[in-house]
Amino acid sequence: MFTGIIQAVGEILSFENGILWIDSKDLILTPVQRGESIAVNGVCLTVVDESNRKLKFDLSPETIQKTTFGHPTLSKQVNLERALALGDRLGGHMVQGHVDGFAQIINITPQGNSTIFEFEISESKYLIDKGSVTLDGISLTVVGPASNRFQVWVIPHTLAETNLSSKSIGDFVNLEFDMIPKYLERLLEPYK
Repeated sequence: MFTGIIQAVGEILSFENGILWIDSKDLILTPVQRGESIAVNGVCLTVVDESNRKLKFDLSPETIQKTTFGHPTLSKQVNLERALALGDRLGGHMVQGHVDGFAQIINITPQGNSTIFEFEISESKYLIDKGSVTLDGISLTVVGPASNRFQVWVIPHTLAETNLSSKSIGDFVNLEFDMIPKYLERLLEPYK
């Protein structure tokens, strides 16, 4: 379980044959254990090796296919968050690290002290205005969902502390909807 509050921006060192190496930069304040879960661009991955701040992950074909790790526009910069520990503050929202799909950036607009990112997605039934969404692992608030588009308004701190600052129009990000509406839909299914 994660919160969507990014702890560091790492860099992809290599990604071949399902093996991903990342320079974790400032993420490692305490030692990382083999088997530990880390959200990498919002994807829950298991650390299989660690050496001098470099983390190794094995990605299954399913993970590569369903996330931006299999996408040609994969950025070198990745958002990193260690799993939530019991007693930690839940600053964002409850995030599983199970990606639901992609969102494509279709517009980036400066607005006062914020930056508005507009996204297009294939399905928007789980989006509600002022609800939560996770984009590349970042917990953000949905603004004005309409049809298959929505916006997020990003404050300067979030822009500076995540990989959003390196994103451009046309880029894809990993999308995880808030888990509450997904569970509610499943629970209410027999009553339709």
